[in-house]
Amino acid sequence: MNSQTTTPLEFRTEPSAYRHWRLAIEPPRADLVLDVAEAGGAAPGYELKQNSYDISVDIELADAIQRLRFEHPEVRVVVVRSGKPGIFCAGANIRMLAGASHAHKVNFCKFTNETRNSIEDASAHSKQRYLAALGGTAAGGGYELALATDHLLLIDDGNAAVSLPEVPLLAVLPGTGGLTRLTDKRRIRRDLADVFCTLEEGARGARALEWKLVDEIAPRSKFDAAVKARATVLAQSSDRPLGANGVALPRLERREDAAGLHYPFLDVAIDSTLSTATLAIEGPDAAPPDDIDEARTIGAELWPLALLRALDDALLYLRFNASAIATIVIRTNGSLARVLEYDGWLRRHADVWWVREINLFAKRTLKRLDLTSKTLLALVEPGSCYGGFVAELLFAADRSYMLDGTFEDDQAAPTIALTESNFGLVPMSNDLTRLATRFLGDPRATARLYEFVGQHLDARTARAAGLVTFTPDDIDWADEIRLFLEERASFSADALTAMEANLRFAGPETMETKIFARLSAWQNWVFQRPNAVGDDGALKRYGTGTRPRYDKTRI
Repeated sequence: MNSQTTTPLEFRTEPSAYRHWRLAIEPPRADLVLDVAEAGGAAPGYELKQNSYDISVDIELADAIQRLRFEHPEVRVVVVRSGKPGIFCAGANIRMLAGASHAHKVNFCKFTNETRNSIEDASAHSKQRYLAALGGTAAGGGYELALATDHLLLIDDGNAAVSLPEVPLLAVLPGTGGLTRLTDKRRIRRDLADVFCTLEEGARGARALEWKLVDEIAPRSKFDAAVKARATVLAQSSDRPLGANGVALPRLERREDAAGLHYPFLDVAIDSTLSTATLAIEGPDAAPPDDIDEARTIGAELWPLALLRALDDALLYLRFNASAIATIVIRTNGSLARVLEYDGWLRRHADVWWVREINLFAKRTLKRLDLTSKTLLALVEPGSCYGGFVAELLFAADRSYMLDGTFEDDQAAPTIALTESNFGLVPMSNDLTRLATRFLGDPRATARLYEFVGQHLDARTARAAGLVTFTPDDIDWADEIRLFLEERASFSADALTAMEANLRFAGPETMETKIFARLSAWQNWVFQRPNAVGDDGALKRYGTGTRPRYDKTRI
């Protein structure tokens, strides 16, 4: 994970390959047991002691959360607990953070934030509840993981504590939403939160409960019984179908060659000259099955699920393994009519538990696109299939170009299509649709755009409606795209990242936008400060017995 590490990170995994987590299922309960292999880090140079974690631990966690949602409808409550006595989780590994590149630290925090948000999403929308059984101390990122669950149950043994010690110990911030969840989720008083975040030892037992840092405490003799009782209560609030069959998620197919990455329904071509990655998305090759049971047996090969899995993996690959790529170019190709058939099918069957999961996965994947620190350019050309939830890729883009007319050999000009999916199925992190965010200054825009549902909009109509940025004709098309890409490649990557992040999330703040925008921006800055990462800084001197030396200037 340092600047010398060149091995690409791999996000595709499965339970048989886990090194850090164990999954035990006894319906309606599943136990997700953290038992980190000390020598199992993603890079050399550190040991993952005390259930501390690096990206390899969170990759497995993200996979487990996804599998529990799709493969195990019979699971109504997930108990997250430790496999090591006396410790729940010590948080992000300090040696890893000290040796990691700045880019990796920031992307690591972003990914772990997305993973913790997926726990809250699973509880709120999949009705799969989460319980943190804290049988030992939960420090830093370990406590932040617990904060993402519905209920925190802490063992009251005089030793176990919860803490966020990053400020006093490491000169950084809790990086995965801890500060925001204290104030916005748990509604802890600001003054008490201030005290808590500056206590290296954190809070134990009665104080942790009094300050609402946990929801429940239990002595060692009654801890297991308390976990069982609370898990039973949480399971009763779920609507998960106990007798249903799951949707298996086999290891995602991906082929790599000199041309790029190749998945089912998605190719990724990388151009290092212009620092671009082109995502070429293929529409469905057949209509959706009429029979919902037949569709479930198709499982992970069903077009929308296969496409979303590919897109999700590709975005993570580009974040971590292609940091020099500045621009993602999105292209689609296929039958718009078939895309719209699938879009309608997903909405018609949205009450079926596993179709609901596909729709929720679409929401999470599109959010991951929104949060990716690269310029997003969407091109609408003859043969494109931007319709329904696929059109969200177009609305997520920082700029979009739609051809006005055809190229010489084309039979038909491109069109785009709005459906009901664009008006609430896949909201952004600000809880608004991408259309509502786009037209924040026009409160009547949503109603006006809804009138286009069911129509195929050509370039002039789409531009007049404000749905695309520019509509060049065939004479100017290639030059305009080239000039945009060349211009983007000439700008500062830092300035672009800041500009795009500011412009993408207009409107109200939510806990999610605070975590990604406010907290991540501060963490991004703090991770570059000598007080944290300098030779005399806290991360470098942690555990050496030598105190850090701080520049006391406030900026």
